[in-house]
Amino acid sequence: MFTWLKRFSHIDWILFWATIPLLGAGLITMSSFTGADNYFTRQLIWIVVSIAVFFLFSSLDLRFLKKTEIISLGFAITCGVLLLLFVVGTVSKGAQSWFRLGFFSIQPSDPAKLMLILLLSKYFSRRHIEIANIRHIIVSGLYAFILFFLILMQPDFGSAVIIFFIWLGMVLVSGISKKHLITVFVIGVVSFAGLWNFAFADYQKARVMNFLNPLADIRGSGYNAYQSTITVGSGQIFGKGIGYGTQSRLHFLPEYQTDFIFAAFSEEWGFIGSMLVLLLFTIIIYRILKNAIRGAGNFEILYGAGVAILFMSHFFINVGMNMGVLPVTGITVPFLSYGGSHLIIEFAALGILMSMRKYARAIHKDVMKNEFIGA
Repeated sequence: MFTWLKRFSHIDWILFWATIPLLGAGLITMSSFTGADNYFTRQLIWIVVSIAVFFLFSSLDLRFLKKTEIISLGFAITCGVLLLLFVVGTVSKGAQSWFRLGFFSIQPSDPAKLMLILLLSKYFSRRHIEIANIRHIIVSGLYAFILFFLILMQPDFGSAVIIFFIWLGMVLVSGISKKHLITVFVIGVVSFAGLWNFAFADYQKARVMNFLNPLADIRGSGYNAYQSTITVGSGQIFGKGIGYGTQSRLHFLPEYQTDFIFAAFSEEWGFIGSMLVLLLFTIIIYRILKNAIRGAGNFEILYGAGVAILFMSHFFINVGMNMGVLPVTGITVPFLSYGGSHLIIEFAALGILMSMRKYARAIHKDVMKNEFIGA
């Protein structure tokens, strides 16, 4: 017993236990719906596997991940797997984003997000003093763009957006200058214009247009967003109760187990339940950042910041689209939505952070600030 406790004494138990109610909330929401798809049972299996991955990664010495050759090999493999999707990937809902392996499927865009965090952590940790040089912004942007392009062409607009936010967030954390920030913004606008004209599918354009005018086509492209806002609002303060979410149970709300699980949860648990979910995510992000700041070096600090950006991007984009204030992009809620690929990667990311925590050190605020932003 004491040996086991000592082996995992470095784990941030507050962070770990904050994920459990979210996992439970997702399971309870899925259990409210019965039918041919038994999401509850399958999600329970994924949770067990993911938690096992968390403890496995937490117990390993993963400092080898900082090696340039390991990062380069991982990035090359990630790109190769994303390219392989176009050859043997399974098409689902118009996107060729999955490898179907018997009873389960894998979505490579999820590990690609974690790979980008590791790559950018390595890149910026060695060049944080020179980050003001726009050359490093362009080079890091090129790495991100390769993954962004391969994912966008599936097409998976939601995951591509997350890739962009990971890059943008980590560039900002690394200490970009204001003039370069404006340059990045201009590049972003020009890139969006190019994607709009040459890359976006018609349904993706429709989602953006529906975002600008949500009620323009509630029977067509705006149906999902419209039903989601109704579902969220119908929960009112205390919710309708577990199993009494009529919008979800009567299938007015599509994809209640993945993209719109926050809406399904809000209908049954109301505003109070939604605030509890927000509180739990706030705790998770705070603990991730706290562990990041106490990292053993720039790589660890930047990695923790990248994981926080990943979770925040997923959460706020999903909640935004569930409430009708952001376009529908197919983004899941960490720990809450159904799915094995994203859940395993989320716990793997936290497991790597806990492994780094073994070698964390307390840094004086002034010293940490200078090391972190290259002041």
